[in-house]
Amino acid sequence: MVRRRSRSSVSRALPSRHGRHGRVGRSPVVRPPLPPLETRVDRFDLSVGSAAEFLRGAWADLREVRFEIADMPPATDDEGIPRWSVSTEEKRIVLYRLPIERLGHLHRNDEAHRRMMVESCVFRAAAEYLDRDPWDLGPERFRFF
Repeated sequence: MVRRRSRSSVSRALPSRHGRHGRVGRSPVVRPPLPPLETRVDRFDLSVGSAAEFLRGAWADLREVRFEIADMPPATDDEGIPRWSVSTEEKRIVLYRLPIERLGHLHRNDEAHRRMMVESCVFRAAAEYLDRDPWDLGPERFRFF
C-alpha cells in the first residue's frame, strides 16, 4: 500500500544554485566581447576618402590637394568652431571630425544621413578651395531629368 503525505508535512524546496537543468551560471560562447568591426572613426575616414576621390576624379585642380582629417581645430574663429580649414598655398584641406560629427544637426540620425553630412562638408571645403559653389562640383551627379 502506498502512503501519501499530507500537504502540511511537505516542506518548501530551497532554491538550488543550479537552474532547471543544472546549467545556470554558464559563460557566454564568446568571451570577452569582441570589439566592433567598424568604428565611427573608420566610417568617417571612409566617407571623406570616397568623397575626396570623387572630387579628384572630377576636378583636375584637386588632384594634388591633400585631404587630411584632424580631431579638433586648434582654435575657434569669429563664426564659432570651424568644420574644416583650407590652405591653397600648401594645397591642403583639413576636415575636423569631432565638430562635423557632434555639431551637425541631422533631422534623422542614421548611417545614410551621417554619411551625407560628412560628404557635404567635404564638398563645401573643396568648393571653398576652388572658390566655387558646392553644387557646381558635381553637376552631373544631381541632374535627375
